[in-house]
Amino acid sequence: MIRIVESFFVKSAVEPQDYPASAYPEFAFAGRSNVGKSTLINLLTSHKGLAKTSSTPGKTRLLNFFLIRYKRENTEEQGFMQFTDLPGYGFAEVSLTELEKWRRMVNRFFEERLHLAGIVILVDIRHEADPKDIQMLKMLRMRKIPHCVIATKSDKIPKTRIKQTVQKLAKGLELGEAPIFPVSALNYLGTEHLIDWFEQRISG
Repeated sequence: MIRIVESFFVKSAVEPQDYPASAYPEFAFAGRSNVGKSTLINLLTSHKGLAKTSSTPGKTRLLNFFLIRYKRENTEEQGFMQFTDLPGYGFAEVSLTELEKWRRMVNRFFEERLHLAGIVILVDIRHEADPKDIQMLKMLRMRKIPHCVIATKSDKIPKTRIKQTVQKLAKGLELGEAPIFPVSALNYLGTEHLIDWFEQRISG
C-alpha cells in the first residue's frame, strides 16, 4: 500500500496553456458544489488547509493543481502523483453562460491531460442519485475515463445503514463496475479504499 508523505499546492488555472506540466499520474476530483472535494483532498494528504474549503457553493471556479509525494510501505520506494480539484457543478446561483463556461473548462481538461489516471466523483451519502452526477458519470464512461465514487458524510447515517445506502446509490447512479466507497472526514474512515484505488491505477 502507498502512503502520502508530502503535498504541495502547485497553481490554479482555467485555460490549458496555464496548466502545469506533469509527467505523473493525475487524479481529478469532481462533484456538486460544496460536496466536500477540498475537504477530501485535505483528509487524504493530512494537510489541513492545502485545498481551500468554502461554505459558499460555487465559489471556486478554477482548476486547482496539487503535487503529491508518496511512499510504498513495503519498500519505501517513493513516487509522485497529481491531484486536481475541479470546480463544483450544480451550483444554483449562476447563469447558463457560467454553466457553459464550466462545461468547456472541464471538457478541455479531460482532452488535454495526457496522464489522467482517474476521476473521483463525490456525492453526499444522505441524498439520492442526482441527475447532474449521473450525467457526469455518463460523460466519463463515454470518454472511457476510469472513475470511482466517494459517498461523503457517511458519519451522518447509522453504521447499520451504510452498506444498503451505498448499494442503492450505486444503482441510482448506474455505476456498473465502477467502485463506490463511503468516507467520513469527521471519523477519518474510508480513505484507505480510495488510496488502494489510486495505487491500482498507478501500478496498472
